[in-house]
Amino acid sequence: MSKIADIQKLLTSGAISCRELTLSYLDAIEKQNSILNAFITVTPETALLTADAVDKKLKAGEALLPLEGVPMALKDNLSTAGIKTTCASRALSNYIPIYDAFVWSLLYRQNAPLLGKCNMDEFAMGSTCETSFFGGAKNPHDLTRVAGGSSGGSASAVASNLAPYALGSDTGGSIRGPASFCGLVGLKPTYGTVSRNGAVAYASSLDQIGPITTCIQDAAAVFDVISERDENDMTCVGASEKTLPLLGRPLNGTKIGIADEFFEDVNPDVCQAVQNASRTLQKLGAELVPVSFPMLKYALPVYYILADAEASSNLGRFDGIRYGPAADSYDDINDMICKTRDMVFGKEVKRRILLGTYVLSAGYFDAYYKKAQMIREAMTRQMKNDIFKKCDMLLTPTDPVTAMPFGTNMSPVETYQKDICTVTANITGLPALSAPCGYDGANLPIGMQLIGKPFCEADILNAFYLFEKETDGTFLTNLEMGYRL
Repeated sequence: MSKIADIQKLLTSGAISCRELTLSYLDAIEKQNSILNAFITVTPETALLTADAVDKKLKAGEALLPLEGVPMALKDNLSTAGIKTTCASRALSNYIPIYDAFVWSLLYRQNAPLLGKCNMDEFAMGSTCETSFFGGAKNPHDLTRVAGGSSGGSASAVASNLAPYALGSDTGGSIRGPASFCGLVGLKPTYGTVSRNGAVAYASSLDQIGPITTCIQDAAAVFDVISERDENDMTCVGASEKTLPLLGRPLNGTKIGIADEFFEDVNPDVCQAVQNASRTLQKLGAELVPVSFPMLKYALPVYYILADAEASSNLGRFDGIRYGPAADSYDDINDMICKTRDMVFGKEVKRRILLGTYVLSAGYFDAYYKKAQMIREAMTRQMKNDIFKKCDMLLTPTDPVTAMPFGTNMSPVETYQKDICTVTANITGLPALSAPCGYDGANLPIGMQLIGKPFCEADILNAFYLFEKETDGTFLTNLEMGYRL
């Protein structure tokens, strides 16, 4: 089922050259991207230059590195030297970085042809990809539906086979949500396993970079490459072990926790699919253990207070002086900055900056930000000292709903409520993995989530790998678009 392994077999056997393979993906992007809006920037020159280097290596009889020769895509908030990095915002619509994100430098060293930069919610703020300055990415399962956010373009590209895999970023579910909506695998690693160096920050204590793939094996392969320690990111310690060789271990003795709080107000089809999946995991040898997480009711307010507070600080640099275009007319520097930000930011970004500035302001800091940090610490302790004393991992829905139609008129509160199952992993820094487990009545994918102990990516990947094998990949996306193996 591994697309990465299959592609490398074709390359090493000589059945196809890396240039031919890359051209086929670029051709598919040219034909489909006007419909899907998955890519903001396509990079054929960069991709073909790398492909030629791979072909030269193959001709010399040299062995391939784990991801070598396999084309891929990056979310457009990851810096690429000499290539536009827009964050799907007018503020950076013509910004070209002078340095590479650490994760991209690792993939570049692997000779991974970069097909392009993927669409996203503006500055990663959103759950549907509709806040993008360039318009939202569409869901290949139903073009009238959203691909999810904020890494919607990455998921749309992989689900439509315009890229074998892509990297996204996850601040509150931005990898896992789109993976759920598009029937893919999405991994948010433990905070600190993957470098954030070169990722345009939304909320620095929550952001994490991870893969979006078509199967568990590919997610493990990509994670193993990008989870290298980076001395230029003081929060990055890297992964403790490679996960790909550990796939396939029996689940006997593994305890999987089920907390009722995560199933409240969840779509019945989603609830049923996750419950069915839990029984499959039980059949594979896992023990289902009832647990309780009463602090879940605080997760959304804590998340949005902390994320917005950090966003108000991180986005302070976009003032028309250091980055982005400036207002044409103004009275003084303060007026210029206000008019510039009003001009270059979308409605959702402005809302979050205002909320974040408010909770950090004098008189409100203790009541909101400080209290949210205290609750965050309490949630982390409850996970460590209560939940994970009773089980090895926690099974939940990824999203309470399936992909909604474009233009669904949800209030901000309704939009934020969508993240109820995913934000806890970011607040506590834990690894979390979304994998497909069924379809709803409209034949839209449903995702389930496993939250693991710190630095235990191998365990949650292994559990879903066995589920994937047991169900014979029934729920994996297999849409006939683009280049097929």
